[in-house]
Amino acid sequence: MAQMKAVRIHAYGGPDVLKYEDAARPTPGLNEVLVRVHSTTVNPFDCALRAGYLAGYFQPTFPVVLGTDVAGTIEEVGPGTNSFAPGDRVYGRGGVSRDGTNAEYAVLPITDVASPPASLDFAQAAALPHVVLTAWQALFELAGLAPGQTVLIHGAAGGVGHVATQLAKWRGAKVIGTASKNIDFLRELPVDQVINYETTPFESVARDVDVVLDIIGGDTQERSWQTLKKGGILVSTVQPPSQETAESYGVRQAMVYANPPIGKTLTELGALVDAGTVRPYVSGIFPLSEVGRVHNMIEGKHTRGKLILQVMD
Repeated sequence: MAQMKAVRIHAYGGPDVLKYEDAARPTPGLNEVLVRVHSTTVNPFDCALRAGYLAGYFQPTFPVVLGTDVAGTIEEVGPGTNSFAPGDRVYGRGGVSRDGTNAEYAVLPITDVASPPASLDFAQAAALPHVVLTAWQALFELAGLAPGQTVLIHGAAGGVGHVATQLAKWRGAKVIGTASKNIDFLRELPVDQVINYETTPFESVARDVDVVLDIIGGDTQERSWQTLKKGGILVSTVQPPSQETAESYGVRQAMVYANPPIGKTLTELGALVDAGTVRPYVSGIFPLSEVGRVHNMIEGKHTRGKLILQVMD
């Protein structure tokens, strides 16, 4: 059986449970493709899955390969697949309920891959799938963000946040963003109103917003209710908002689960990227074997944009 290098966990725990080791190379099934991975990433989702925080939602069979983002080339196509051929460049989102993309090869459903934007290299393309699906579903499918509305984005400098900011501006919304160590970066995106949450309580200046995108949870989510106008909506990517609290404020709530398929969204996004409307920001590139270091960086917060794991030269 063909082998490959992969990052797997054999049990839940801290970054020390991550094992860079040999694993069986997967084979694509019906309507699937095998991707030779060039670049992949670590998202907060991967850290939460590794730590066991998502055990109530996902029950992987150990050992399991982590990772959701991927950019690379088609190595092999499964039965029923004729939209891509070996050698084609693709980007997409895998993992979640099966072995993921932190490996030399990954199998993805054909509905979760697309041709990458022509203007991006593999590392930049890998930065997009998971965060784009999350931001797209939050802003457009759940919140129904419309031109002229105001959105408050917490953690606006992070992976989801910096893409959500650009998508909201494209839609014609006013963006209020919170950060602490990445204030200058938010102004470059650009964010219309920047709030340093370490020096200014955001709820004291953000008022009558139509949408709150909560990427932080906890106390930040609780304090966000009072920023919404009547009929507004709080959408969270990390913690299910309280229906009872929403009703008490006369607003709505929703939780993003970033469910696939994503191929159609990635195709739409590609046009926005090549037009210069959306651009991923890559703040660091590391070899796959240093995945534990990247998990530590993600869990330390304050990362800017995305961190990339390079698998193949």
